[in-house]
Amino acid sequence: MDINEKVLLLAILKKENDESLNDIVIKLEENGLFSLKDGKKLLKKLKKEEFVSDAYLTVKGQLIAKEVEEEFKI
Repeated sequence: MDINEKVLLLAILKKENDESLNDIVIKLEENGLFSLKDGKKLLKKLKKEEFVSDAYLTVKGQLIAKEVEEEFKI
């Protein structure tokens, strides 16, 4: 899993209830992490790999996102 996927998972974990997954991708694009097109591709990949469902992280996604959070704390 590359760094952009990790950051996207962590951002989804930390998202507000009123934010959509697309809002998260747009925020990360505005911060220069990736282009909007690449962000949408990453989101699609994470959905295909069952880390993300329609609007939230799956249990698998939550576990990985929490591991990423710990990794970034170090």
